[in-house]
Amino acid sequence: MISNKTKYALKAVLMLTGKYVSEEPVLIAEIAEKESIPKKFLESILLELKNKGLLQSKKGKGGGYLLARSPNQISFGDVIGIFENPFGSLPCLGGKVYRRCDECKKGSVCGIHMVMQEVYRTTASILNVTSFQDVYDRMRNTNQETMYFI
Repeated sequence: MISNKTKYALKAVLMLTGKYVSEEPVLIAEIAEKESIPKKFLESILLELKNKGLLQSKKGKGGGYLLARSPNQISFGDVIGIFENPFGSLPCLGGKVYRRCDECKKGSVCGIHMVMQEVYRTTASILNVTSFQDVYDRMRNTNQETMYFI
């Protein structure tokens, strides 16, 4: 399960994906309104995404936020990885350094570790190959009405 912060970050980047071609920055207020995200919370999320190099901002009239690189080059894993470790409740998974669970006597041969490691790897591989452009295109194709001609 992902936090609201992560979900809001994903929604904001998806919206900015739709604006990428125009190269026009989007105001925080516009993102907050269209995506139903509390504005103050969104400000901190966008700043964090900017500090990690996924977004850029422009100040002044015509300012706002935009993607720092093509949406083909930003994956869901990039954004989720900024805000959380999906398996943070298990110290033996997902971290940069392996750490055995406190009560575990089996380490990497633990059955729970084996299954959850496989779940982690599969999930990470999906998130890391799924770009925002892929998802935006899927959403756009799903929203198109089917036309019937007689």
